[in-house]
Amino acid sequence: MPKRIPLPLPKIRRDSMPIEIALAARRSIRKYRKGEAITLEQLSQLLWACYGVSDPSRRFLTTPSAGATYPLEIYVAVYPGGVSADWGFVDPGSYRYDPYSHSLELVKEGDTRYKLFKACLDQPWVLDASVAIVIGAVYERTTSYYGSRGVRYVHFEVGHAGQNIYLEATALGLGTVAIGAFYDDEVSSIMGLPPSVKPLYIFVVGVPETQPSVKESEISSFILANRKE
Repeated sequence: MPKRIPLPLPKIRRDSMPIEIALAARRSIRKYRKGEAITLEQLSQLLWACYGVSDPSRRFLTTPSAGATYPLEIYVAVYPGGVSADWGFVDPGSYRYDPYSHSLELVKEGDTRYKLFKACLDQPWVLDASVAIVIGAVYERTTSYYGSRGVRYVHFEVGHAGQNIYLEATALGLGTVAIGAFYDDEVSSIMGLPPSVKPLYIFVVGVPETQPSVKESEISSFILANRKE
């Protein structure tokens, strides 16, 4: 098993889904096509959107960060048959995302699907998805600058990163749902997080059974019906 997987380079697609459509269609998706993989290219785009490099000269990432302290650490649980690549399927295991080389670094080998399902209080969509993105934080990177208020800034940042995953998944025709209910220590052990990294958020991703959509006219009609004279 390779220790590092270079991801396909991120694409900034001028002809991709407009942000307004992605915002209108963004939903928490809990039903996925079982046994259908996402592609390595799609995973690459998701990770770049979540926490990838957006300004090489200043080493800025795609998520706003207080003082550019970037406390977040992104890990991916790849399920068996969950991510297809040119050579077949990415080996199951826990991987750490390195935004600066845009690559996955192997942390632990093996299938984590059922263990994560149990650690997430038996939420069935954890089993049905293709991958799970675990966002952790090293609080000291931010609190060393901002003191105790830095804890709040870290929580702002993980919310920004999560919304990026939602919008990119929508644009790619994938589905995701945010999970906040889990046993921290168990997730840390399953994913192989170092003690300094505290898990905050999990996003499972898969191919949705159905694609949500909404018409501009429906939103307009709703707003007009709720306006007061």
